[in-house]
Amino acid sequence: MSRAKKTQQQTARRFTSRLSLVVAIFVVAAGALCARAVHLQVFNKDFLNHQADARHLRTEKISAHRGAITDRNGEPLAISTPVDSVWANPKELAAAVDRVPELARVLDLDAELLMRRITRSMNKEFIYLKRHLNPEQARQVLALKLPGVSSQREYRRYYPAGEVASHLVGFTNIDDDGQEGLELAFNHWLAGESGAKRVLKDRMGRSVENVASIKSARHGKDLRTSIDLRLQYLAYRTLKASIQQHKAESGSVVVLDVKTGEILAMVNQPSYNPNDRSQYSAERYRNRAITDIFEPGSSIKPLIMAAALESGRYRASSMVDTSPGYVVVGPKKIEDTRNFGRVSLTTILARSSNVGATKVALSLEPDQLWRTMTNFGLGALTSSGFPGESAGLLTHYNDWRKISQATLGYGYGVSVTPLQLAQAYAALGGDGNVHPVSLVHLDQPSSVERVISEDTAVAVRGMMEQVVQPGATGAAAGVDGYRVAGKTGTSWKFAPGGYSEDKYFSVFAGLAPASDPQLAAVVIIDEPTGELYYGGEVAAPVFSSVMTESLRLLAVPPDALPALENGGLVQAMSQ
Repeated sequence: MSRAKKTQQQTARRFTSRLSLVVAIFVVAAGALCARAVHLQVFNKDFLNHQADARHLRTEKISAHRGAITDRNGEPLAISTPVDSVWANPKELAAAVDRVPELARVLDLDAELLMRRITRSMNKEFIYLKRHLNPEQARQVLALKLPGVSSQREYRRYYPAGEVASHLVGFTNIDDDGQEGLELAFNHWLAGESGAKRVLKDRMGRSVENVASIKSARHGKDLRTSIDLRLQYLAYRTLKASIQQHKAESGSVVVLDVKTGEILAMVNQPSYNPNDRSQYSAERYRNRAITDIFEPGSSIKPLIMAAALESGRYRASSMVDTSPGYVVVGPKKIEDTRNFGRVSLTTILARSSNVGATKVALSLEPDQLWRTMTNFGLGALTSSGFPGESAGLLTHYNDWRKISQATLGYGYGVSVTPLQLAQAYAALGGDGNVHPVSLVHLDQPSSVERVISEDTAVAVRGMMEQVVQPGATGAAAGVDGYRVAGKTGTSWKFAPGGYSEDKYFSVFAGLAPASDPQLAAVVIIDEPTGELYYGGEVAAPVFSSVMTESLRLLAVPPDALPALENGGLVQAMSQ
């Protein structure tokens, strides 16, 4: 064999050996890969699935929106609008720390402060970057495609009526939990229950697929209130104008439906816009008509007259001697503006005689007078259920001194809320029956409670009509075409060391139409300044304006149309 051929054979054998070695290596590698695959896919499957889920499957909250609050006619007072809150996983976002200034610009945040929040939260997996963005802003943030940054759908409360119904409706916090007003009182009814779902996310934290529903969201229930937004607006507008005109400290108006006890309007000044959280302060958002108390002054006299008639010792025409224009009770001298002489109970109301009211109050048994006042609801919470409601102040008759009973006759030594006073007047308008007050619309009137006899209620209403006649103290409360029954009140405000001599509550409370009352209303103006401060000068015109428009809007038939010469009645003509 030649040397060349032998060399060729050796080369071929080496090549074959190397090839076999390479093939063997590939076979062994392939076998190892197959074995590894079998191990991973068969024996280690659960572990790998768990690791994959831990990295890409997340549980997300399904936000539930809060129920709407509407007026009695379905007009929205509070609704929930969709918003997005942007959140981040600080550990993941730290990988793109150089882009934090860019993120801060889109969120309209200070870049340095945002950086501090992220670095301080490296041990957390979730922090909010900014809450309640509109969907377009949230899309701009997500378009940055930053690692660990995502958004979450939430709902934000919006109040279409703004200041007009703010004290009644209240507001929620950023987590949509009721904090004040009806939002708080009916939070259990309005609040929804969030759901949950499992989603698949990519490495950028973006949702790729909804994998499973864990729990369905339950949205909150709607609340239909007793408020008539039309009456609410006109009461708000009229009260605000009066507060500005008389440069008063504050004021309230309450309008009740006599036939059902529903609160049709309740406004206060100063007010606030619940859509602007910077205006949230207790001084502005408390509902003064329910939480604040005041001494009612002469506006309590119709209740004193009712107690007198209920005692059986008096009639509307019964005479009381008020001469010489004052009466001395203990160390206190109680005076009238002039000596009215011998006058009837009706005249005592019409002329607002403190001396007459004092003598009537002192002539009654303390327990009988106290019982009548408590029957009217003084000294007790109403059934409104409103958070922070005050019960007022009416001390037990066992603790009365003679001067206590005397001053009660003209509205001192007793404190009420505007709502309590309105409820008491509604009892007079309801022929002695009173419905529990309600802030919720009622399909059927609730059960009534008899406070005084029908004869007494009708008699007192007739006496109260004289208060609104020309020349009487409440003449400015008159309403064209309607008979009005009411009473003025002017009381000094209590101050350290006694009563102030230049700070007053101006009050008017009344009913209309007096022949068959449909509405009871109370107006209180706190600390009017200037020359006018009497209830008949400051509060009565507000009552007149509110009641005029309310009766028209509710289409209540007039009961005092002027007679024509031929005996017919003037008919209201629409133009």
